[in-house]
Amino acid sequence: MIVIIDCGSTKVPLLEEMVYEFEDTETVLLSDFQINDYVNALGYIISGAPILITEKHPQPFLDQFEWLKTIEKPVLGICFGHQIMGMTFEAFPNRQKEDRDWQTVEIIADCLLFNKMASEIDFMEDHCECISIPRGFIHVGVSDSCINEAMMHETKPLFGVQFHPEVSGNSGALLIENFVNICHSIENK
Repeated sequence: MIVIIDCGSTKVPLLEEMVYEFEDTETVLLSDFQINDYVNALGYIISGAPILITEKHPQPFLDQFEWLKTIEKPVLGICFGHQIMGMTFEAFPNRQKEDRDWQTVEIIADCLLFNKMASEIDFMEDHCECISIPRGFIHVGVSDSCINEAMMHETKPLFGVQFHPEVSGNSGALLIENFVNICHSIENK
């Protein structure tokens, strides 16, 4: 089972449908989520959120995601999830021009999340903030609108994407399938 941590994004139902194509899923509101209640999950997805991290004090969110520093199971952060994952590892957020359209993301490092994909892929954006590359992470994807479109941790199965795979058609579905495959491969080790 993949646990989706619902941070308030209206896209969560689409994310649930996409994940369910490949694996059982359970969605938990961020306010109700305790990692100890879901230790048997194959992996975790942190959704987007209607939150501007540059306008809110981030510490309460960072406290809620402190478990990212010690988790050994795969985690995929999407948009806000990507940002809070990065900030947990000392990335800096910054405000930028609003982007609510398709962007071509260039994959600049080998990453299982983008297995069987071209080096340039179109994904749907919905944000006005980005983060720097956090300590201990590899820069995986870049676009004209955002430097850190995708990242992965150097040693842990932590992945983040600024774009929204759940509204990015076949490419988004393939990314989610790849994440589920990563979860299964780690479970079977």
